[in-house]
Amino acid sequence: MIKHKVCIIGAGMVGSAVMMAILNSGLIAEIILIDQSEEKAEGEALDAFHTTSFSYVPNVRIKKGSYEDCKDSQIIVMCAGPSVKPGQKLDRRILIETNTNVTRSVMKEITKYTQEAIIIFVSNPVDILTYVAQNEFNYPQHKIIGTGTMLDTARMRRIIGEYFLVDTKNVHGYVLGEHGESAFITWSLCNLGGIPIDECASKLSKEPIDKEQILQDVKQAGMKILLAKGYTNYGVAQSVARIVQAISLNELSILPVSTTLNGEYGIQDVAISVPCIIGQDGIKEILNIPLSAVEQEQLITSAKSVKKFVKIVCP
Repeated sequence: MIKHKVCIIGAGMVGSAVMMAILNSGLIAEIILIDQSEEKAEGEALDAFHTTSFSYVPNVRIKKGSYEDCKDSQIIVMCAGPSVKPGQKLDRRILIETNTNVTRSVMKEITKYTQEAIIIFVSNPVDILTYVAQNEFNYPQHKIIGTGTMLDTARMRRIIGEYFLVDTKNVHGYVLGEHGESAFITWSLCNLGGIPIDECASKLSKEPIDKEQILQDVKQAGMKILLAKGYTNYGVAQSVARIVQAISLNELSILPVSTTLNGEYGIQDVAISVPCIIGQDGIKEILNIPLSAVEQEQLITSAKSVKKFVKIVCP
């Protein structure tokens, strides 16, 4: 394995944005772009490679490649497969059968060359694809990570930070469960710099937040962007870069990512997002954080929702 080498599978809008986010992180030495269209991969790679001449961009090797390049990669990012398009039913889960087949095809190729790389799943429906990859290929489960509710959590923190006029990085709390309709916010843990969210309005001379509206804004953000520009890519790309940073620097950061639960929170055999410690070996530990009774039930409900769709592709 070569540290600081990343393979990105899929050179579309998301894959190319992931490439640039990782490039600009300054933590990666080599990026390989893999796509069914070698011409597309070569064009995207060459375009990005030329930016490395500027003083504010690290001198990273960027090129098109093949699955054989996975053999010594530290990290593989899976972005392949179609996304929801404007005009389609606005539900990530409509992609389930197509992208499950893509995932199986990609994992068969990856496992020819490595069992060591950490694989980050971005393609949707990310919870279902993460489950398939973790449970069908005898690949170490802790080395497969779904981006899950990373982006949902970032959106929630941004919305709350804007409302209270504080840096969004001082907003703490998570969106957990499915990356989709059954996601929920852990309001019992949400705080601004240690001030419980329910006390922030009085301390900062603001009206109380509308929790239900914030949750709906978080859930609808992706579709709002999709309808406005035809796709989403920057937010999830930065989510991937954050996970890559945690791996590359062995940060042992706590991030809400998707992984198969095996008894945690009383949930079995389904992949959803919960807080996990992320380091150089992938998922070091799944954290059992203290949820309220309502939130515990919301997590179980979300798991059941995802499991219904898992059964379609894993009968």
